[in-house]
Amino acid sequence: MRRSFAADFYVILLDAPWWQVLSGLAAVFFFINLIFAGLYLVDLQGLSNVRPGSFADAYFFSVQTFTTLGYGHVAPVSFYANAIVVIESFAGVLNIAVASGLVFARVSRPRARVLFSRPAVIASHDGLPTLMFRVANQRGNHIMEAEISVNLARQHVTREGTTMRHFEELHLVRRSTPLFALSWTVMHIVNENSPLHGANRESLIAQQAEIVVLLSGTDETYGAKIYARHSYIPHDIHWNRRFADILSQGPSGRRVIDISRFHETRDA
Repeated sequence: MRRSFAADFYVILLDAPWWQVLSGLAAVFFFINLIFAGLYLVDLQGLSNVRPGSFADAYFFSVQTFTTLGYGHVAPVSFYANAIVVIESFAGVLNIAVASGLVFARVSRPRARVLFSRPAVIASHDGLPTLMFRVANQRGNHIMEAEISVNLARQHVTREGTTMRHFEELHLVRRSTPLFALSWTVMHIVNENSPLHGANRESLIAQQAEIVVLLSGTDETYGAKIYARHSYIPHDIHWNRRFADILSQGPSGRRVIDISRFHETRDA
């Protein structure tokens, strides 16, 4: 589905990287001041203490007006210049309000810092074939009442010959935890009732399958709901492999995670 830039402009700004947002704000700032500097050049004599034909003086006066600095060295003296100042002052106040609101919305919005293992594995666990992947909370706080849902999405052809994207829930050994602090190995037993029963990499590729993972919980620092999502395609699923051990006990007796081995697997 094509994304409408105009309709989703605010959402795009919230999701864009910081460097893009700041670069965009700077570009808008310079472009608007270029426009008003050009308008002041139409009647540059309407400004006091400016050099004849000086675009730099017009531009710097525009910046002072747009940001409401008003050093006082240059001032409008003609009706035309005053009219442009009124318009630019309103544009400047509006720009500051929009930019401040955008920055505040980005800073105040809680974001999950959740790490998903790059591979998922299928190996024997307690004598049963089990799909497993790992999740880690990269913050030093807790995610309260964390929940995970896992679904298998694949192409399904109806009896009428219509191809549809079909979602099937993968039931988990444990789908929720009251406190999520360190690492969590999510497990789904591949038995006769599992949508993955009898599947292999080739069959999942043929069905354009994807395992979609959604995690939600309450960040104890923000006191707000946070969400994280991830997906695994057939090439991300490793059969007859299991994850390397990453938990150890530090000198203080607290459990420590070796993140450098978080994605590491070994033979089952």
